[in-house]
Amino acid sequence: MDKKIMNKTNLIKFATPYYAEKDIMHNMWHIELVEKLANKILETSNYNVNINHLTLATYFHGFIYSHENDIKAWLNEQGFPENEISKIIEISYESQRVETPKSIEGKILHDAHLLEGGKAYTITKCLITGSLRGQSLTETIEYIETNIIDKSKCYLPETIKMLNEANLFTKDFLRELKNGLV
Repeated sequence: MDKKIMNKTNLIKFATPYYAEKDIMHNMWHIELVEKLANKILETSNYNVNINHLTLATYFHGFIYSHENDIKAWLNEQGFPENEISKIIEISYESQRVETPKSIEGKILHDAHLLEGGKAYTITKCLITGSLRGQSLTETIEYIETNIIDKSKCYLPETIKMLNEANLFTKDFLRELKNGLV
């Protein structure tokens, strides 16, 4: 099988403009946090992954829906064969879909995307994103309680535990916050 080695400098140069107009919770820093957690998962596990595919999909997951053709063209220009391009695209999509990712890379990326930054980051990201959307604090709290807590699913044993801890932390945090608002 033809295995193309990724050039990380070229990847970052390609991906950065697609994140330039995103909010502070979804820009290149977000990509770095997701990549950091994906690497932590790999360090503490024994999964057989294609690290090139995982890394590329990590950088593409934030703009795959709007610029899939740009990504395919860029990968083609970099010399990736069609079968690898298809796999990278699939992993990119798997990070955000509600159905169970099929590949181990997709599961790692999905879970790392969901848990980036740790349990305190989940609530922080929600509060900042709510503010950026113009929501009041009470609207953001309601959104978190309705759409975030216990609504997501991780697929790896290591990350299932992390998600449970994040949900408990968020519940406790919101309980304290709401008690202070009355």
